[in-house]
Parts: sequence; C-alpha cells; structure tokens
Amino acid sequence: MTIKTVLFDFSGTLLRIEPAEEWLRGALAATGHVLPEARLVELAAALERVGAQPGGAPGAPVRFPDARTAELWPVRDESAAAHRAAYTGLSRHVPLPHDALHEELYARHMRPEGWRPYPDAHDVLTGLRARGIRVGVVSNVGWDIRPVFRAHGLDAFVDAYTLSFEHGVQKPDARLFATACGVLGASGPETLMVGDSREADGGASALGCAVHFVEHLPVTARPAGLRPVLGLVDAAG
Repeated sequence: MTIKTVLFDFSGTLLRIEPAEEWLRGALAATGHVLPEARLVELAAALERVGAQPGGAPGAPVRFPDARTAELWPVRDESAAAHRAAYTGLSRHVPLPHDALHEELYARHMRPEGWRPYPDAHDVLTGLRARGIRVGVVSNVGWDIRPVFRAHGLDAFVDAYTLSFEHGVQKPDARLFATACGVLGASGPETLMVGDSREADGGASALGCAVHFVEHLPVTARPAGLRPVLGLVDAAG
C-alpha cells in the first residue's frame, strides 16, 4: 500500500539532546557555579550513568535511588509531573554541589538550545513535504516539544504532534499511535512509523503500520540515518 503518512519519534530520531557535559556545564553557568573541568566531566558521566538526562543514552537506569522514583519510571511519560519527578529523582542520586542544579538540569533539557537536529532531518522532512506526505511526531515525553521544533526550523514540516503527557498514555500502547493517525486522517497500513526504540515505536505495528528503526546515536555519529525513509516512501508509491 502507498505510504501517505510518516510518523516520527522525537528524541534519538529527529533530534538528540546535547552531550551530558554540555548539559551540566550550561546548568552550572545558569546557577553561577564553577567546577574544575575534571570534576565536571566526572559528574556528567555519573549523571549519564544513572540515566538522569532525558533524551540521553537509551535504556532504563541500572538501579533507582528510591522506591518513589522506581515506581514513577514505567509511567514517567504519562504526565508532566511524573516526568519531572522521575528525572530529578535520578539526578539527585548524584551529589551535585548545590541542590538547585537538579532543577536547573531538568529545566535546561526542555530548552531548544539543549537539542541538536540530526544532520539529515531537515532534508528528509523537506523531501516528504515535496512528495505530499503528511508528517506527525509521536513522542513519549513529559513536556511540550513544539518550541524545540520551531527554534530549529522543523516545525513547518510537521502537521501534528501527539505527545504522551497530553494524552495520559505512552508508547508502545497502540492508542497513542491511533490518536496520531486519527489526527492526520491516516489508516495504519498507509502509515510509516520511524523511531529508535523497537519496544516503544514498534507498538505502531499493532495498527498495521510499517515501522523503520534508526539508531539512537550522537548527531555527529549518525549523519544520514534518516535518509532511507525517502526511499521507503518512494518504493511504496
């Protein structure tokens, strides 16, 4: 069947969060703190290791600092409150020099300057628009990502956003994909889902969507991972 709609995941697919060292460096600057470079690198690695950076290295934390954080983790993307509590709970597992840094780290990850589009994201979205393909973004997330897309010049190519925290349901639940398809007037068999998580994004297959996976890598390590999407659309046409 012809592909008329492409759904994209957000983090690790179209854009990626800044490296953990830049994330911590920015938070330190915003709160007026200074650390020796070696200590900054050490703490950034610790934050990454415990999974405290939203959008960072994929995979669940190895261990949780407390029962509340462990309880929130499986449903962290179903509400803004759960998302904030889960990630700040993890970051507080790392001894930063001031408690305000934990909240600043969380705030920074929601700012457009903390995100980098993959090198081929703009060209692929432009190519889909030129082909008359409708585009949606379906994300497990606890905050509004639309300003990030606007700041990086990608919003003009997105027809609709379906964000888990706005619907109280998260991938791989087929209801989130069904909502995305419904907003775009698409059926599952004429839709391609593109994402980096086989577990979460693979849930779209329950609706009959084709699914294409990309690797969740730093932007410098994945210059052309999205380009096959255009070939898939053309081949289906």
